[in-house]
Amino acid sequence: MTLRSPRRSRSRRRPRVLITGGAGFLGSHLCDSFLAKGFEVVCVDNLLTGSTDNIAHIRDASFSFIQQDVANYIYIDGPVDYILHFASPASPRDYLEHPIQTLKVGSLGTHKALGLARAKKATFLLASTSEVYGDPLEHPQKESYWGNVNPVGPRGVYDEAKRFAEALTVAYHSAHGINTKIARIFNTYGPRMRLQDGRAIPAFMSQALTGRPLTVFGDGSQTRSFCYIDDLVEGIYRLLMSAHHGPMNLGNPVELSLMEMARTILRLTGGKGRIVHRPLPTDDPKVRQPDISLARRSLGWEPRVSLHKGLTRTIGYFRSRLADRPGDRSRSRKAR
Repeated sequence: MTLRSPRRSRSRRRPRVLITGGAGFLGSHLCDSFLAKGFEVVCVDNLLTGSTDNIAHIRDASFSFIQQDVANYIYIDGPVDYILHFASPASPRDYLEHPIQTLKVGSLGTHKALGLARAKKATFLLASTSEVYGDPLEHPQKESYWGNVNPVGPRGVYDEAKRFAEALTVAYHSAHGINTKIARIFNTYGPRMRLQDGRAIPAFMSQALTGRPLTVFGDGSQTRSFCYIDDLVEGIYRLLMSAHHGPMNLGNPVELSLMEMARTILRLTGGKGRIVHRPLPTDDPKVRQPDISLARRSLGWEPRVSLHKGLTRTIGYFRSRLADRPGDRSRSRKAR
């Protein structure tokens, strides 16, 4: 596995990276990582689901923030060497609440980001998702699998937006020679997830830490694979610097049921709440597990952070966030 070095101009300026959705959970960690590697970072976000709280700690002269909706336009003065397109609602709660914006950022936003990559001669990386596989009939999922997606179901706005974004990215690579990458990201967790994100880990943690029942949809036998944010960020960087152009799975291949995850979080938080069941949402995938053979072979990458360590770090973050919310302090103390 060979990684290319970041490009530098003749003037030896710092390589410059644009991260759309840079104030979101994933995007903000990427901002930190690229700054630590010596990049100049331009963060663009319309704050629909992102927050300036996620980047408020950055005090680096090489960092700039632009509040802008990339589905409308993208204007960046000066050179850009790399573009990471992470702008999009990502949790079911968000894209069900913002279906039109989700489709627009996946289509129009991707088109504008690719157009900028073409104009700036920049390397482009698309944040795609394991949701392109839908409710999979192949398990675990390989990049060669075409998926089982309901285009008119409630999850279709996100699934099809990402599938279109992948097709558009491949078209720009084929027609214009853009250096493109497609990261199919599986479930990722860690600090800076929103308390009301709606996804399994933040939901379970916020419920456990406030003494509420943990809500499991269906019987809890549906499986997911959870990757800690630090591991994912490393995988994204390696993919960006690689010679690979096609889709690549990035995620943790360790599979567990949502019931197992709920019980694990109860144990780690010391929560005394019970588990309650609610009806399974429409088109909710029954299984989800990445085959990361390609990433191992091409990037020399695989997750390193154990589930116990990753969850413990994330619980610490959620405790601190709940402590900052006056209405939750007493309940949070009771759940310790």
